[in-house]
Amino acid sequence: MLIHEIIFMIITTIQILTRCYANATNETINNASMFPAILVFGDSTIDTGNNNYISTIIRANFPPYGCNFPGHHATGRFSNGRLIPDFIASLMGIKDTVPPFLDPHLSDSDILTGVCFASAGSGYDNYTDLATLSLSVDKQADMFRSYVARLSRIVGEEKAAEIVSEALVIVSSGTNDFDINLYDTPSPRIKLGVEGYQDFILSGVHNFVQELYNIGCRKIMVLGLPPIGCLPVQMTFARQKQNERRCIDKQNSDSQEYNEKLKKSLTDIQSNLTGSVIFYADIYAAILDMATNPQSYATGIKETTRGCCGTGELELSYLCNPLTRTCSDANDYLFWDDIHPTQHAYLVVSLSLVDQILHVLQ
Repeated sequence: MLIHEIIFMIITTIQILTRCYANATNETINNASMFPAILVFGDSTIDTGNNNYISTIIRANFPPYGCNFPGHHATGRFSNGRLIPDFIASLMGIKDTVPPFLDPHLSDSDILTGVCFASAGSGYDNYTDLATLSLSVDKQADMFRSYVARLSRIVGEEKAAEIVSEALVIVSSGTNDFDINLYDTPSPRIKLGVEGYQDFILSGVHNFVQELYNIGCRKIMVLGLPPIGCLPVQMTFARQKQNERRCIDKQNSDSQEYNEKLKKSLTDIQSNLTGSVIFYADIYAAILDMATNPQSYATGIKETTRGCCGTGELELSYLCNPLTRTCSDANDYLFWDDIHPTQHAYLVVSLSLVDQILHVLQ
């Protein structure tokens, strides 16, 4: 296993250097000066451990989660290693990893450079949060206010406001809403239909972004949906045969339609919020490409329809536990469990997101 990790680190370093230099202009880019901090809101794809500290069964603070994280320990991240916020924070020169706000051991230095407020299982729809007992986006906004108060005590109100306004804000949510309320379980939201529910969720996005702006955020990146139909759990719920597992076209089409609406909505929101840069960031393309063209990746993704943990078809949270067998090399897999990508896949997505950040904000 050690040799695989060494190879992965070498390839990762080459990829990062190549992509960073590819984006450089004739002038040197000092990524460290672009953002003083990173602030993260959303669901399990970017929750770095807040659910460790709340009463919910949606947790990942036990093995085999975190087996490839520095120190080889589970932190509450739903993967075998780092997540998107960690990679982006590192690539942009902010910090190596992003700590959860609810960590009782947060230092002043952690506060100064930003934290994560995301909660696994959450969404823009309150029905989603009730089903998972996660921290709603409203509660995440309340946590953010507490963060700003602590930041103000450290550096003063004026400097705190400056840090918040210049920070890179990442928002990633929505997948749980569609999975829980539209596709996989009975919900009163079904009566809205796909288009109606998309519009309902978009109203939640609008309200949340407005709230972040009111608190002081000005540089807000909102991630779109992934190709939901390519998640292993969706293939399982569709009762696909073992040797015929494939992405569900209709759900992917729904994701694309929502993302197009989200782009337009964010443009409209920005036009009404003075001094803001609020933009859509695509994760759909990178994940779909890994799912449908795995052979094009030098590191060799071999399995795209099952997760590395257990059977890879239904294991999540406590079903992916110390007694569950895992694949021999997570780098061969697109997904770690039945919903969440591996560290390797998150790196690929993060590199794409850094390109998008530099394009918009550089």
